Amino acid sequence: MNLPSLSDLESLARAAGKILRDGYGQDHEVQFKGVIDLVTEVDHRSETFLLGEIKGRWPDSQFIAEESGQSGSGGLTWYIDPLDGTVNYAHGVPIFCVSIACAWDGKTQLGAVYDPMRDEMFAAERGTGALLNGRATRVSSATELGRSLLVTGFPYDAWTVKPNNLEYFGRFARASQGVRRLGSAALDACYVAAGRLDGFWELSLRAWDIAAAGLIAEEAGARVTAINGKADYMKPPHSILACAPGIYRQMLKTLEQN
Repeated sequence: MNLPSLSDLESLARAAGKILRDGYGQDHEVQFKGVIDLVTEVDHRSETFLLGEIKGRWPDSQFIAEESGQSGSGGLTWYIDPLDGTVNYAHGVPIFCVSIACAWDGKTQLGAVYDPMRDEMFAAERGTGALLNGRATRVSSATELGRSLLVTGFPYDAWTVKPNNLEYFGRFARASQGVRRLGSAALDACYVAAGRLDGFWELSLRAWDIAAAGLIAEEAGARVTAINGKADYMKPPHSILACAPGIYRQMLKTLEQN
């Protein structure tokens, strides 16, 4: 089987990121997949580009992609979010990214998350550590939840689904130095990997949201599980807890409170 390399994923992410950057600040054709779940023509343009490139180079591939769903077959599984942070993008908020992961032998092996507005490439190959623009990056050394800066996100149906994360947000806001809400799950986890934020949790995610960033956070030394503490955060229903090892138990305990 012809396996891709980490540099292959980085090149794909950069090329897709150029599509996002070139379209940023323009008038967009916005469609609604849900009440507040948006998609633009740029999401589709980025995904179409990535699928075409990957199919041409690695035909033995199946895809789990945000806009086109599951397709293809083969020994490689690609998780693609062509524009993570679409609501930000549609409103001109420059916090969004491209996320690409590739799995084989039952595990995510490669991941790349590219922020085209800051020209920041977060990347990892399983077992070799995490990189930010080619340099090794590590999680923070935080050990006290009360001195930690956290980040989270909310599901698109937050007012109907339970749990909707509002209660967890309140708990962590009272227990930590602060909680941010950036609007891109992939960047949230990558910011933990880079030590900029100490911990990240989120519910009601999809595989393409966390496949690449979860691996990057793991390789940067983060403890990464589902929010119930189960190791396989790629198993549905998808949720994630990614944080500095020194605050993992404190975050998990906060999530487990009745």
